[in-house]
Amino acid sequence: MGYFLRTLQLLSTCVAISLVGSLDSWTVPTSNWSFVILCFCFLVTLIILIIELLVLQYYFSFSWGDFLLCHACYLALFCLLVSIIYPATYVQFLPCNPSRDRAIAASAFCFISTVAYATEAIWILGWPRTGDFTGYIGSLPFLLKMLETLVACVILPFISNPSLYMDHPFLVSCVAVYSICFFLGIVTILLNLADCENRLPISSSTFHLVLSLLSVLLYIGALVLWSLYQFDAKFGGQPERSRDVSCQHRLTNYVCIWDQRLAVAILTAINLLIYVADLVYWTCQFSVGTEDQPRDA
Repeated sequence: MGYFLRTLQLLSTCVAISLVGSLDSWTVPTSNWSFVILCFCFLVTLIILIIELLVLQYYFSFSWGDFLLCHACYLALFCLLVSIIYPATYVQFLPCNPSRDRAIAASAFCFISTVAYATEAIWILGWPRTGDFTGYIGSLPFLLKMLETLVACVILPFISNPSLYMDHPFLVSCVAVYSICFFLGIVTILLNLADCENRLPISSSTFHLVLSLLSVLLYIGALVLWSLYQFDAKFGGQPERSRDVSCQHRLTNYVCIWDQRLAVAILTAINLLIYVADLVYWTCQFSVGTEDQPRDA
C-alpha cells in the first residue's frame, strides 16, 4: 500500500511540475512558489521510496513511523495549498487558451497529490502501535507548530516580490521575522522527531516557553510595522486599493501589489494568533511543572 501511494504521489507531482514548468510564468511569485513546493514534495517522496526499497529505515535513530506521518501530513497540506493558491492567484487571470488548460490540469494533479498524501497519513494512523510512534505526532504542540510553519510558508510567495519591502528597513526586518520564526519552527519539529530535547541544558517546557514568547514578540512587531508602512499614508503606505495602478486594470497576470500586501498582513495576524495559543499552552505546562516540583520549607 505504501509503495502504491508513493508511486501515485511521484507520478501526480511529476506531471504537475511538468505542466507548471511548461508555462511562461517565471515572473509570477506564486507560480514560482508552487513549482518549488511541488519539486520539494517530489524529491522528499522519492528519497523515502528509495530508503524503503533499500530497507535503510532501520539504521536511523529516530522514529520512522513519526517521520512518515509528519511527511504525509505536511506534504498533503502543502499540495492542498498549491491546489488552492495557484488557481486563485494565477490561473484565474489567464485568458482562455491552451496555457490556461495546462494550468488547470496542473491544479487538478496537485489535488490528486493531496488526496494521495492524505490517504497515506490515514493509512499510517491505522498501523498497529508497536513502538513505531513516540506520540509527538498528533499532539497539540505538533499541530500548532505545523500550522505556524504552514502559514509562514504561505507568506513566502507574497513577499517574494522585493518591491514590497526593499525601500524600508523596517519592512526588511518583517521579512527577517518570517524567515527566522519559520526556521525555528522546523528546528523544533526536528528536535522532537529525533528525541533530542532531553539533551538541551534547560527543560523542554522552558525551551518551548522561551521560543514561543520570542516568536509572539517578533510577530507583534512584524504585524505593527507591516501595517504602518504598507497602509498608513504617514509612513509612505497606500491606505486605499484604488490608488494602486496594478489593481485598477488587468495589467498583470497575477494578484496586484496592494492585494499582496493585504494578504501578508492577514496571514501575519493569523500566525500571531497561533503563536499566542502556543504560548498559552506552554505557559500552562511550565506552571504545572513548577507546581509539581518540591519546595523548600
